[in-house]
Amino acid sequence: MTYQTHQIPNFYALLIGIDYYPNLLDRNLRGCVRDINLVVDYLQKTLKISPERIFKLTAPNPNSSGLCETNNPLPTYENIVVAFHKITEEAPEKAQVYIHYSGHGHGISLKTIYPEIKGEDQPDEAIVPMDIGDTQSRYLRDVELATLIKRMTDKGLIVTVILDSCHSGGATRGDDSDIRGLDELPESASHNKDSLVASREELIKNWLTLTEGVNAGSTLGKWLPQPKDYRDYVLLAACRPSEYAREYAVNGKERHGALTYWMIDTLTSSFSGLTYKALHDRVSAKIQSRFPLQQTPMLLGEGDRFVFGSDRIQLQYVVNVLEVNETDSVPKQVKLNAGIASGLGIGARFAIYPLGTTDFTKKEKLLAIVEVNRVGASDAWAEVIEILRQGKIEQGAQAVMQSAPVDLVRGVRLFKKQAGEKKNELPKELVDKQDEALKAVEEAMGGNGWLKLVSDEQQKADYQIAINRKGEYEICVGIPIENLRPLLKIGDSDAAQKVVQRLVHLTKYQAIQELDNQFSELTNQLEVELLTQENWQPGIPQAPKPFPDTQNPTLKSGGYVFLRIKNASSQTLNVVVLDLEPTWAISLVPLLRIQETFQEFQPGRELIVPLQLHLPITPGYEKAKEIIKVFATVGAADFRWLELPSLDQEIASKSAVANRIDNPLGKLLAAIGTDVDAKPPETRVVVPVLDPNQEWTTKQLTVNITTK
Repeated sequence: MTYQTHQIPNFYALLIGIDYYPNLLDRNLRGCVRDINLVVDYLQKTLKISPERIFKLTAPNPNSSGLCETNNPLPTYENIVVAFHKITEEAPEKAQVYIHYSGHGHGISLKTIYPEIKGEDQPDEAIVPMDIGDTQSRYLRDVELATLIKRMTDKGLIVTVILDSCHSGGATRGDDSDIRGLDELPESASHNKDSLVASREELIKNWLTLTEGVNAGSTLGKWLPQPKDYRDYVLLAACRPSEYAREYAVNGKERHGALTYWMIDTLTSSFSGLTYKALHDRVSAKIQSRFPLQQTPMLLGEGDRFVFGSDRIQLQYVVNVLEVNETDSVPKQVKLNAGIASGLGIGARFAIYPLGTTDFTKKEKLLAIVEVNRVGASDAWAEVIEILRQGKIEQGAQAVMQSAPVDLVRGVRLFKKQAGEKKNELPKELVDKQDEALKAVEEAMGGNGWLKLVSDEQQKADYQIAINRKGEYEICVGIPIENLRPLLKIGDSDAAQKVVQRLVHLTKYQAIQELDNQFSELTNQLEVELLTQENWQPGIPQAPKPFPDTQNPTLKSGGYVFLRIKNASSQTLNVVVLDLEPTWAISLVPLLRIQETFQEFQPGRELIVPLQLHLPITPGYEKAKEIIKVFATVGAADFRWLELPSLDQEIASKSAVANRIDNPLGKLLAAIGTDVDAKPPETRVVVPVLDPNQEWTTKQLTVNITTK
């Protein structure tokens, strides 16, 4: 694939690369200016951007041959601020503005100079100008950066920000890679100097506007607060706050930032029309294969926007390929970024599509079929069982669920009723019609990987399909399931097919609802509860308390509850919240209005989030149950593929499946010996077993919503 060369009108770029810190000689870098040169080459040769619209501020290391540039302004604090102002003034409305920073970052230990909005114990995050350490030096702090970006977006500019630096700082780790972050604060930079960006009052006002008063400690690691409509900008950051951004000698050659190198590599080797999510998926896969569990890029903002474009598409969230094992250039195994914690089980089959695919109905694009044969907490290995067409399976390729694991397939019984006047009988005119109606369901189930027909009365059936007295299909689990809307008349031509689609939908919904891992050591270390505050509205100080009836919390439609989450463990956890709605939809709850795949919770971190709950607008709902399901994992996990639309909408071509997990303790016993009642065989060596079930947990809360 080749990225099509084309010119983007009204495109402006601010590129900052800092290798040389004259006051921090032991912390110089070697790949930042080379990053900027790589970006410039791409912008000019591929996107045909005029040099007059590319603002470069670089500080090459004097000892690095071939990188000494004298024509560019130096990336001092003052010059960086001036460059932001200049682009904001020059760029017309709806122009594309691309900001790329490669250099040191600082956070965690950088004490805030805005305690009135962040609190005394919270840090500022910052990029580190080259003049840091002299008597007049300053960091460009997150509060200032937020105002600089806000001025651009307020003008109607379409902004993309790339930060190839650390949040938390670190130390050089050997000769193979360097850390782009400071862990020690130059004393002179800690002084509370006046900002050149704006007055202190304006900086504080803008920050509070963007965060809507959310405590800054809750936004730690986000660099920039995310506005509630998500549309103001896209931010791609090199790593999470507890991780390091690395630069290293790619392929043993020239040194680059991992984020920058793989981003440009993806853009130059892929087709046009790539979304930011697809770009992030491949870059993440490339980096995590090189630095596993050490560097995970963050994507905030409009992931569904096309790179360097303004248009958006409806994303199909799927599983991504992290690694590919080949033999003689033939793919044999792939590693997927989903595991036990997101419901994946052995035997699940996925169809592999090329990187950047957005339409999964085009079967001619299918590369291969894989089957999961090894599952971890948040990832899995799958064997390639069929290659469908020539084409390289690369990191970041997308995998769509084809069929469910064996233990997830649900049994369906077709039940015929007798004629009569009772509730569970049929009028005489419908008795003769039910045979044809049920036969249509049987035919529609043919080849479905989620369902199997159960005819033997002794076999367990998860669902029973019958006809009610109004000539409508009903799905029963002991009794008819309520709120299956819209109603399906047996005479409608597509009713039987919709019954099958509905069964698949219910299978996925209920399986996700059943996910549990109570035997994980993390279960007692994840604190989750629902709180209430009488007559609370946004803007009123928060003082939530437990519900009077904690076992049966009830809320009037349109009211507010508070979800409290605390990581009481000694390790960082990645937290995801799913909303299992009464309409049989499942959606990801964006904590703090930030659309991330998960929220990182440092040890001891507590978050209280207000949620407003409504009854469905569909007529007939006078009461309903809303289920809030909180997941916590040790490793990175992507739960977006578990999302489902409401029952009256067709499930998109994406993976959205969960597996009913067996008792984790029983799995461990089964690994020791097939007979769980027998004494395990004695061995001469004690062999520790890494149980992936200890790396995740989940807790579930239910709220009753009423009209009164």
